[in-house]
Amino acid sequence: MKTILRDIAQYAKKIATQFPVVSIQGPRQSGKTTLARTLFQNYGYVNLEHPDTRAEAEADGASFLRLHPAPLIIDEVQRIPSLLSRIQVAVDEHPGENGQYILTGSHQPALQSSVGQSLAGRVGGLTLLPLSLAELTAAGIRSERESRIVEGFMPRLFSEHQSSLELYRNYAATYLEKDVSQLTRLRERRPFETYIRLLAGRVGQLYNSAGISDETGVSAPTLRGWLSILEACHLVFVLPSYYRNFGKRFVKTPKVYFTEPGLATWQLGIRDSRQVVRDPAFGGLFENMVVVEALKTRLNAGRTPDLYFIRDQHGTEIDLVVEDGRALHLFEIKSSTSFSTDFTRNLDVVRRAIPEVASATVVYGGDSAAAVRDIEFVPFRDLAARMRQLGLA
Repeated sequence: MKTILRDIAQYAKKIATQFPVVSIQGPRQSGKTTLARTLFQNYGYVNLEHPDTRAEAEADGASFLRLHPAPLIIDEVQRIPSLLSRIQVAVDEHPGENGQYILTGSHQPALQSSVGQSLAGRVGGLTLLPLSLAELTAAGIRSERESRIVEGFMPRLFSEHQSSLELYRNYAATYLEKDVSQLTRLRERRPFETYIRLLAGRVGQLYNSAGISDETGVSAPTLRGWLSILEACHLVFVLPSYYRNFGKRFVKTPKVYFTEPGLATWQLGIRDSRQVVRDPAFGGLFENMVVVEALKTRLNAGRTPDLYFIRDQHGTEIDLVVEDGRALHLFEIKSSTSFSTDFTRNLDVVRRAIPEVASATVVYGGDSAAAVRDIEFVPFRDLAARMRQLGLA
């Protein structure tokens, strides 16, 4: 089993010294339990997915916490949101003691509400997504452009050498078709499955709710609810457009990306690296991988994402914008393995229009770094390093 160190570890240890409760949320199988048990090895551990443990906690929460005293890791706490009020009482009995409870959960709307109400002011939260390109590189794993888009970043791919085809088949069956469909209270599963595939096929494009409604036969309000749940479960990431103070020149429609690029690729029926590079969706899938790498970099550093894109009414677009205070850092994303000065065209246009731009970078599919005037070209594997260089992580 290969141990891959998680970049978020330093931030997790830091907030455990600042709050009595630490909440680690993220999609299923992103490594939340492994992170908690690795960082807090002297803690007790209970898993509420286990039927007997869950029944014990449901029957008498106060007795459950006495039987399993702090410091304690509670896995899949969303199973019993009522336990959070018991945890509040427990931590209030020991004021000034931080790091008493580490809670993990696959974030759901009800859990967010329960944490906010029961543990307000007592909990420090972090979001753990699947492995990043930076983490794989640090572990000595070289990520090729096509294979990583297809295989993805789930920790089990590396710790258990699991087949990506089997992983995503089971993931879709277990979580998309079971957990998420239950949250959406589906009467028919097929329109929801179609919706997921449409999202996968349109990564990197503006989110056209009217078009998707026509193709699925599902109303726009229902689609908004589905998207909200997918986002709350950390299965997708909604990238908003940056249009503040610019009037009507810039579009306001968001984009939607999958937090696990391999799941998006699997949804499209793409099964190998030779197939993906020929697929019309390849550019969007590459963009998905890079945008989510930026998201992971921000979250792993304990920063709010503050990620956007820019598109004006004439079609000039910057794929990724990181807002840092009043400064904007622009990133143009190109799947090509060779770079061209043509890639800087949109960056030049937007820099002339927006004085707040502090830096401009082209992230591309090749291996060599370079500079064209004051625009940096960086390989996709080095995005996190570039963001740290700019003080964005």
